[in-house]
Amino acid sequence: MTRRFIIIFFSICLLFTCTLLSAVPGVKTAAAKTAPPEISAEAAILLDWNSGRILYARNPHLPKYMASTTKIMTAIIALERGKMDEEVITSPRAANTGGSSIWLEEGEKKTLEELVYGLMLRSGNDAAVAISEHISGSVESFAELMTRRARELGAKNTSFRNPHGLHDPEHYTTAYDLSVIAAHAMGLKEFRNIISTPSKTISWPGHPWSRYLYNQNKLFDLYEGAEGIKTGWTTPAGRCFVGSAERNGRRLISVVLNAPQMWEDTVALLDYGYNYFTNRNLVTDGQFLKSVAVADGMQKKIKAVAGGNYYYPMQPLEEAKVSYRFVLNEPLKAPLKKGERIGELEVYFEDELAGVVDLLAGDEVQRLSLWSRIKRYFGRGE
Repeated sequence: MTRRFIIIFFSICLLFTCTLLSAVPGVKTAAAKTAPPEISAEAAILLDWNSGRILYARNPHLPKYMASTTKIMTAIIALERGKMDEEVITSPRAANTGGSSIWLEEGEKKTLEELVYGLMLRSGNDAAVAISEHISGSVESFAELMTRRARELGAKNTSFRNPHGLHDPEHYTTAYDLSVIAAHAMGLKEFRNIISTPSKTISWPGHPWSRYLYNQNKLFDLYEGAEGIKTGWTTPAGRCFVGSAERNGRRLISVVLNAPQMWEDTVALLDYGYNYFTNRNLVTDGQFLKSVAVADGMQKKIKAVAGGNYYYPMQPLEEAKVSYRFVLNEPLKAPLKKGERIGELEVYFEDELAGVVDLLAGDEVQRLSLWSRIKRYFGRGE
């Protein structure tokens, strides 16, 4: 009876203690640590740029209008297909494009670089049209190019009808697709430089002053490590935002579509990614991984070592979800140089391929002479 009483007593104490701790500000239970944030967005995603892991998703493949986040792809095409010092002449169509603008005038000459800054900092719809006509000859041809490029990047459920994002019922994307497009953009150094520029002055011929372009992205004021990327709004699309932040070499990309509280949503998602996921060093550069057989070598086996570090963002207790597979360039034959690539190590998370690390020869292996190979064959060699 006494033993039973003690067990019940301590169980009640433990329950009471956990309840108290959960009520104390700043103290989180194990369950609270992995709880995803509550956000207003109809569709959203949080992507770890370095590893490609999706850390959070809400309706990631739901088709949604994207408004001016369209301009991320417009900038990608401009940077990949054009030269920043090229001269662009503003057409009547570009000069008369509605919505946000950098006040281009018909016949005005601008460099492609000035237009891309106007596109991304001031969200100029006129700049978007001028860029599209310069690259492809027309808005329509440029939109087709945008869609094709999106498909090449892996954005399979995206359709572009213009370079600026003004409403068209056939102009849409998904949170997942937009994260794929943004991830590619963040791999372009020029793109990163442009979106992180606080302000830019460009010429304005015929006026006593220049155009002053101020970066409208409020994330810089709201979040440590913010890098950009692009806001968007139309009545059908609602408030949209693609954001990026970098801390300690780790970049996160967030997408929120039709998000009444897009800034709060973005901060909550980024906090979730940084606070509750830790980069785990699953493979270390030079790490011995296994011994592998070598044919016709003075040694029968060599060490296979990792050809680089591999990090993956994980929550506590997720280590059991990781597995590995060796893929060797078989058969391995001497001679081999130390550091020569001999295969790869595939890293899986939840049985899905997460990444690949080169396998390198950890030793130099010289080829056996013909006589030594004959002796080994007949069992007289080592």
